[in-house]
Amino acid sequence: MLAGGADNIADVSARPRILILFAHPYSHASRVNRAMAEAAQGLPHVTLCDLYETYPDFHIDVKREQAALAAQDVVVLQHPFYWYSCPSLLKEWIDSVLEYGWAYGNGGNALHGKDMVQAISTGGPDFAYRADGYNQVTMQELLRPFERSALLCGMNYRAPFLIQGVRTKSAAEIADHAAAYVDWLTAYPHPRDCVHCDQPVVPETDR
Repeated sequence: MLAGGADNIADVSARPRILILFAHPYSHASRVNRAMAEAAQGLPHVTLCDLYETYPDFHIDVKREQAALAAQDVVVLQHPFYWYSCPSLLKEWIDSVLEYGWAYGNGGNALHGKDMVQAISTGGPDFAYRADGYNQVTMQELLRPFERSALLCGMNYRAPFLIQGVRTKSAAEIADHAAAYVDWLTAYPHPRDCVHCDQPVVPETDR
């Protein structure tokens, strides 16, 4: 895991501890996500994990990842939007790390009260993700499985940080978005100060 840089922001201890799970299989060729990740690493309250760099063989160290999650207040899933979802390694991470009895279900309250939020880039423009657009559904609808996963774990699912139409963005627009990402992470409210969602009860008979 790559920790944030020097402490150059006041009152760091009052800020939420943020874990960014950066998932891009071709990050070396990414313009937007790489710029965002590099900018975020300079924040002292942010820890960034490049999943494809850490687990190139897809063999996820579940206990390590659970310990990292437990130590944070907010988890940011940063990824490009692939086939109306996330890259495959991030899905594998979700399937492996968010275990029954730890993240949800009987005794599974390790993540209760934490925030989950996504930082997403889409190739298509915003108007493509509307009922009358060529995708025929909204981003909110497409992200419903992530929302439900967060809620099942007793987490608070927050509105995503989006950039859309990235194929046509200029270098200046990408730099502005990376700067806005830093501002967003810096101003992110602590989950303890927000309204919490109720964790659904999973009957033991379902396992």
